[in-house]
This record gives sequence, C-alpha cells and structure tokens, in this order.
Amino acid sequence: MAESTIWWLLAGAAVAIELATGTFYLLMLCMGMVAAAISAHLGLPVTGQIITAAIVGGGAVALWHWRKSKQPKVAPVNANPDVHIDIGEPVQVERWNADGTASVKYRGANWTAVLAATAPGSPDSHGPGQFRIKEMQGSRLVIEKP
Repeated sequence: MAESTIWWLLAGAAVAIELATGTFYLLMLCMGMVAAAISAHLGLPVTGQIITAAIVGGGAVALWHWRKSKQPKVAPVNANPDVHIDIGEPVQVERWNADGTASVKYRGANWTAVLAATAPGSPDSHGPGQFRIKEMQGSRLVIEKP
C-alpha cells in the first residue's frame, strides 16, 4: 500500500472520529494528515511526511487555540439579558430566610431568590428592600442590590 494511501485513510478516520465526538481540533490534525499525504505524492521520505504532518497539524491546532483565546468571553446563558428578559428587572424582598434564601413575588408567581456572591446557608446582612435580578439558575433568581 502506498504511503499516501495510508495518510488519506488516517485523515478519513480522523474526520469520522471528529464527526462522532464533535471535537473541532481533530479537523486541524486532519489537515496535517492531508498535508502529509500530499507530501507523499510529491515524493518526500517518511520522515519528511511525519514532520509535515506535525508542523501543519500542530500549527493549525496552535493557531486555532490562539484565535479562540483572543475572542471575547461570552456571558453565561443564564446571565445573558439577550436570552432571559428578566435579567435586570427589579424585585422586592420582604424578608430573608435563615438559609439565605428569600421568597419573592415576580411576574405573578412566587420565586426563590438567593443573593449573588453569598455562600448558601449564610443569613443575609442586607435586609429587606429593592433588588434586581442578576442571573437565573433554574427556578431560582440570583439577585443583587441595584
């Protein structure tokens, strides 16, 4: 079997595994295998093919990782006002429970609210008053002072 055929089969297997697992980095490594297959067609020895695969595949992974690290971080979905229209809305806390939660009425229903950046189980020192919704965690509202 020709060396180029082996590289093409390895590249095809990498694409199949990538489709099964959903990891994008395997496609970058596949690019290295394709470059090695092309270098095999051009007559490079096996050592040159492996070096070509390593440089192209590794370089593509490093470039993709660098590019992803430069993109701005996306806010978590549960704290994104574009996803949850309730983020930033005011709620009134009448009293805090001993476990650090409060029952608030919001949109005609009772919700359990917790204070942002407060350890669970610790009583709140802020007391009752006006708060705003910072985040939603399932059926709980994470609130903070405005």
